[in-house]
Amino acid sequence: MNDRFHYDALVDDALRSVVRSVLTQVAEKGLPGSHHFYISFRSTDPGVELPEYLRAKYPEEMTIVLQHQYWDLIIGDTTFEVTVSFNKQQERIKVPFAALSAFVDPSVRFGLQFDRRDKAAGDKPDGTAAAPTPLPAPEKRPPLPASTGEEAKPETGTTTAEAEAKPEDAASKVVKLDSFRKK
Repeated sequence: MNDRFHYDALVDDALRSVVRSVLTQVAEKGLPGSHHFYISFRSTDPGVELPEYLRAKYPEEMTIVLQHQYWDLIIGDTTFEVTVSFNKQQERIKVPFAALSAFVDPSVRFGLQFDRRDKAAGDKPDGTAAAPTPLPAPEKRPPLPASTGEEAKPETGTTTAEAEAKPEDAASKVVKLDSFRKK
């Protein structure tokens, strides 16, 4: 059966707009309470702008933390820009929303995982959606976001290792788009 409406793309865009709305509120009013975000993105997607040494260090995916040490968050229609600290050095990055692979707010146990890679790799020739991938059982979920251990860490306390110590908390409300897709 041919999905003429491309529901997977519509849902994907709608969930990315959730991230855009949240970041817009943060840009206007700051982070409320204990909210903080882990934002993972594919570092080689078109439109991603970051220093070459970071692209070399994170050739496929990169995770940034927006908590205490970020500056000048600017939200556009299709991208966001922010200055973050990497090993006490401030760097400006620009990320298209289409490059996002995960968004997690561990303070409220909320997360979104984006699996659509067809924007970077091209649509499948037959136009079919990817087969659904079930979420693992809660006790066996991998930590979110995928981490190499040296992502942009706030210099005022929280480290990636501390975030990984509670993977079930961060992953407990992850919405995986493939679970809604029809074969």
